[in-house]
Amino acid sequence: MVFCGEDITQLPPHLRARRGIARSFQIPRPFKSMTVLENLMVGLDFATVGSSLPEEDIAMSILTRMGLAAKAGAPTDTLSQVELRKMELARAMAVRPKLLISDEAMAGLSSSEVDEVLDLLISLGEEDITIIMIEHIMQAVMRFSERVMCLDAGKIIAIGAPAEVMANKRVQEAYLGT
Repeated sequence: MVFCGEDITQLPPHLRARRGIARSFQIPRPFKSMTVLENLMVGLDFATVGSSLPEEDIAMSILTRMGLAAKAGAPTDTLSQVELRKMELARAMAVRPKLLISDEAMAGLSSSEVDEVLDLLISLGEEDITIIMIEHIMQAVMRFSERVMCLDAGKIIAIGAPAEVMANKRVQEAYLGT
């Protein structure tokens, strides 16, 4: 796998992160004995290099952006599902990614919560962060994506503009049945 001209195939996750690749996980797994801020600080300690700002200032800036500043001192087990998803995105943002892989960030959320997370992803995408969204919530995929790749049993069956892929007979058969 090549990223920014470098073969990163054999690199461990922390070195990939230092090169600007981050991901959020479908199932948030925060450190439960830590606060929201402390969880984010772990990511900053792990992945960032060479910032002139204090790490806590960077963390609070990210939490503010994610709408979680008021929860910085809260234990993670007090967070709602949408807050956990935002914290997961905050942890990914701690590495200042060039590429963010968002894995099912909206699974299990209500429609208004999906919109909250989607608005965050859209704003991140406007800042020169390439985002690969792995998602099954079609309203989110259609609103967010410039280009869609649809898989069936691990094989690519369509690539193109969202409306084009959704109109594809093979995609319809794979996801809606014949």
